[in-house]
Amino acid sequence: MKDTYKDSMSRLTEIIERIEDENVDVDELSAHVKEAVKLIKTCKEKIEKAELEVKKVVEDLDKDK
Repeated sequence: MKDTYKDSMSRLTEIIERIEDENVDVDELSAHVKEAVKLIKTCKEKIEKAELEVKKVVEDLDKDK
């Protein structure tokens, strides 16, 4: 799987759908939760990085005024 925000969110959606399935095995559930946590962290880091980049661009625009 690629390490993009879109791919991470897509995989996270798949995991949530599987967790919501009432027939999920406990061992499988545990593995899904662990993977979901990693994906959430990845998405959070990407959002934070994007926010910093946008902030820098805006600051650079303000300097040009």
